[in-house]
Amino acid sequence: MQAQAKKKSFGFVRLGKRTVVTLGAEVKRELRLADGDVFELCVEDGKIILEPKKLIPADQQWFWTEEWQVGEREAQAEIEAGKVKHFDSMEEFLTDLGKEDED
Repeated sequence: MQAQAKKKSFGFVRLGKRTVVTLGAEVKRELRLADGDVFELCVEDGKIILEPKKLIPADQQWFWTEEWQVGEREAQAEIEAGKVKHFDSMEEFLTDLGKEDED
């Protein structure tokens, strides 16, 4: 059973000219919102729901594909398991790389 989020009132808002709704500074602070943030608007059971969303630029969408994220999780697991090497120079790296070719 999913727990419902606690409802917190921030008073009233008014629908202004050109259908503009203004959220107060308290709401902005509470939700850590910034000017220009994007929201998804839904209507559910006669209620208006505004959900903050983050948009991903088209040239960065590849990073968020499931295939890429699987690789990111695998890499993070190897880092956490200590399966990494650190080098102080490119020469040191290339020497170590050459050792793997010899095996």
